[in-house]
Amino acid sequence: MSASAIFILDLKGKVLICRNYMGDMDMNEIDHFMPILNKREEDAEVSPLVCHGSAHFLFIKHSNLYLVAMTKKNANAALVYSFLYKIIQVFKEYFKELEEESIRDNFVTVYELMDEVMDFGFPQTTDSQILQEYITQEGHKLEVGAPRPPATVTNAVSWRSEGIKYRKNEVFMDVIESVNLLVSATGSVLRSEILGSIKLKVVLSGMPELRLGLNDKVLFEITGREKSKTVELEDVKFHQCVRLSRFENDRTISFIPPDGESELMSYRLNTAVKPLIWIESVIEKFSHSRVEIKVKARSQFKSRSTANNVAIMVPVPSDADSPKFKTSTGSAKWVPEKNVVQWNIKSFPGGKEYIMRAHFGLPSVESDELEARRPITVNFEIPYFTVSGIQVGTFNHQPADLIPLLCFTNASFHIHTRLRCCIDGNVNVMLIIDFKALPWVRYITQSGDYQLRTN
Repeated sequence: MSASAIFILDLKGKVLICRNYMGDMDMNEIDHFMPILNKREEDAEVSPLVCHGSAHFLFIKHSNLYLVAMTKKNANAALVYSFLYKIIQVFKEYFKELEEESIRDNFVTVYELMDEVMDFGFPQTTDSQILQEYITQEGHKLEVGAPRPPATVTNAVSWRSEGIKYRKNEVFMDVIESVNLLVSATGSVLRSEILGSIKLKVVLSGMPELRLGLNDKVLFEITGREKSKTVELEDVKFHQCVRLSRFENDRTISFIPPDGESELMSYRLNTAVKPLIWIESVIEKFSHSRVEIKVKARSQFKSRSTANNVAIMVPVPSDADSPKFKTSTGSAKWVPEKNVVQWNIKSFPGGKEYIMRAHFGLPSVESDELEARRPITVNFEIPYFTVSGIQVGTFNHQPADLIPLLCFTNASFHIHTRLRCCIDGNVNVMLIIDFKALPWVRYITQSGDYQLRTN
């Protein structure tokens, strides 16, 4: 069981929209939510759960709204929060931004969505692509007779419509990894993890069957290739289209994909990561009137890769002024509202080292208070590279009207396709076409929470 009712409140606790799904609770109980929450904040008590008698409120604050689920039963809290975050995602895909104004401007659509995403306390269809097939922001015409649900909802494959046809069948895949890193002032790595996702853009006809293989450690152990280069994936989450039983048996990701863009899977690797971009900084103060900062940046990945749009944020004293910069590459600028120097390097090849010097003036009166040293943060993106070493091994596609075999190699892949040519309506010719195409798999590594502490 999920929730008896869902409320959307403004920051003052006023109900903007609500939906009573079970009718087993007094809806006026929501009036107790905000006073209890305010008292807890005054007492510095932080909790995502508020209780009043037998009423339990599980809530999320998003922008200038509170999304609150009310229940009096022993509900599955993880399911409730997962549902709340999911409907936030649905609303954002409908209205671009989810805030009080977008709720007020689209309350009819919001009510329709709330009716579809949950029924009698049980989550139902929460895929925005399916919802957009029959809930639009345009007026609905009156239909004669009993309304029929869209075919997608009643299909065995609820995330994909039948009868999809394209003149050109293509699949695009992005393997994106974000690196979270915290390095101490002495140079030791205090925290490192990799958050990855595989995203698809599918332009295929019919109901295609796709199979995907990764250099996963468990898969290679099953197939007797323990010595091959592998990665050990943790916290793997799949789109609902993936056949979990098949993955558990032989680690093959088999699925009928949604049409268009979707996230196939996400994963995490809690592993030691060598800093891809290493930063050294030295700060010198001279007679309390000026400060000089020297920053050295070194890329610690292979020369065949290049980091793009590198931004290195170096903290400076809050009372600094009159900046002067000198860089061996790129450009530097002072961002006074953040008290940082931002050093921008458009292209940073592997195995290179660059230097930036900054000079600031300081007030003649020295403050007795010592200012805490903030860490240096780095933003970057490295295309055609994954820090974990994950690779797409095989990618097979078998649509109903075409029977191709896609085999990825290092440079390109071949598509062997059987096409039936019709003459006067009769199938009498079978052609085998073999051609090369550009790779459709991209690998991208980007910075997440990437920080290096300074002395």
